[in-house]
Amino acid sequence: MTDYDVLRVFCGPGGGYGNELGVVREGSVMPDRADRQEFAAKLGFSETVFVDDPERGIIDIYTPSLRLPFAGHPCVGVGWLLDVPELVTPAGVVGVRLDGEFSWIEARAEWAPPRTLRRHETAAEVDALAVPPSGEWIYAWAWEDEAAGRVRARAFPGRNDGIEEDEATGAAALLLTQQLGRALNITQGVGSQILTAPQPGDWVEMGGRVRLER
Repeated sequence: MTDYDVLRVFCGPGGGYGNELGVVREGSVMPDRADRQEFAAKLGFSETVFVDDPERGIIDIYTPSLRLPFAGHPCVGVGWLLDVPELVTPAGVVGVRLDGEFSWIEARAEWAPPRTLRRHETAAEVDALAVPPSGEWIYAWAWEDEAAGRVRARAFPGRNDGIEEDEATGAAALLLTQQLGRALNITQGVGSQILTAPQPGDWVEMGGRVRLER
């Protein structure tokens, strides 16, 4: 088995929850994309990252079923792990900064794959949702406190690849931030926390807590 780290990204205030992320620090041990895809499927995390150049921050991201040009929670996690000023993804260069307990990235919402952003009237409605049928990537959300920018959200990838609900997904949070045009404090899944803020030039900054699980 190839060596890999497991991070938890977008942890809650107490350090719990968050979304698991597999990181293969030595991507050179598995250069073939088909092998990487198979390995990501075997791990079964919502995303697995292969680091192709740790000094320059060049990374390659996979779900259990497909390769992604960009994804939020892998970039937040790997940015924290490598402690580099930027990450190079197929979609573009992602800015990285560490600020106290939070790891931050700056990216463009246009890099995020399409998602259906589905607003509900109350957070309780979001809490009560059943997993929808496969076929559509749905980000269900509602205001917990609109004046304060607090959002309740759940994410359903709908890919039929074993990930029925994504505990914490950054790409959808980028899209929601761009749509609403304001800073957000998102509680997603069981208890993960994602912070976002629009930036000039259609950039969005996104941050969360990261911890090394194993």
